[in-house]
Amino acid sequence: MQTLATTPPTVLETRIAALIEADGPIDVATFMTLALGHPTSGYYPAHARLGASGDFVTAPEISQIFGELIGLALADAWRTAGAPAARLVELGPGNGTLLADLWRSTAKVAGFQTALEVHLVETSPTLRLLQAERLAPVERLQWHGDLTEVPADRPLLLVANELFDALPIRQFLKEATGWHEIEVALDADRRLCLGRTARPSPLGAGLPAELPPGSVLELSPAREALMADLAERLRAQGGLALIIDYGEAEPTPGSTLQAVYRHQKVAPLTRPGEVDLSSRVAFGPLARIAREKGLRVFGPLPQGDFLARLGSGLRLAQLVRGATAAQAAALEAGHRRLTASDGMGTLFKVMAVTSWPSLPPGFVAEEAVA
Repeated sequence: MQTLATTPPTVLETRIAALIEADGPIDVATFMTLALGHPTSGYYPAHARLGASGDFVTAPEISQIFGELIGLALADAWRTAGAPAARLVELGPGNGTLLADLWRSTAKVAGFQTALEVHLVETSPTLRLLQAERLAPVERLQWHGDLTEVPADRPLLLVANELFDALPIRQFLKEATGWHEIEVALDADRRLCLGRTARPSPLGAGLPAELPPGSVLELSPAREALMADLAERLRAQGGLALIIDYGEAEPTPGSTLQAVYRHQKVAPLTRPGEVDLSSRVAFGPLARIAREKGLRVFGPLPQGDFLARLGSGLRLAQLVRGATAAQAAALEAGHRRLTASDGMGTLFKVMAVTSWPSLPPGFVAEEAVA
């Protein structure tokens, strides 16, 4: 794990330290909220760097095939649903690459683009500028700070790629006395450190009692709240959502909180506001929320399987036929990274949530979450 210089502290670290001195330790979710979203000093509003020259690379940046197939899958679902006027929504669109590839790949799908109004839910002013430049060809494009700002009068075609992993989590440590919440506190040098509550947390009542002392479990009320809002909208408006992220079906013991700076992992409390934070997504709790709203849920399916079913191999062959040797090698490397089990193919999952009766592209009926 890379070590970054911690002296002097960042502006945001100083602010967090002052908050802790005044009011006491804060939970991990509060720390993540400040580190990623503080309006002037948080990572996404002030310092977000995506892509090969930034801190991390997402699937759309690795290969155009990813966004193209997502676009064709949504277009197919839209057509099967009767080709309604709809709202295409991306949560956390990054550099705009996914939507740019999606838009290009669906240009010849009759009526699809003219039936859409496009909405990007993005809080970062820096990323909005990048998105506007990359998405200049997209008509009827609007930005919002929150999903609640998107009009609720049409079916949704929604994509959330590597969005849920950045939402805040709370962490709990099992001890002989019960589940104690992990907190961010100050050490003797007034630097950020991890501690835990003196008394067991009331939230621990819902955590498994059989796990041994020393176990860590994570909960994400923020993810569940977003899923509940999204599910309610799909129930009321109709539509399909694709949620793509790294994680597993159910929460497993252990801390998954990680920080990344220039493609290297660093300690999670390192230079808050200047590094990206994320954690693995547990899809099961999100699926249960959607099902309780009466929606159909499919997956989570490994990303590699999902892309293969959508024809990623065929699309790769098409692209390679017209490429130079260097371009072909890059295309094949990108495809492998997205789909191979030792790349993103197994670690990343895709879950579909829909109110429509048709089977979402890339899934089969028996894979509906039980």
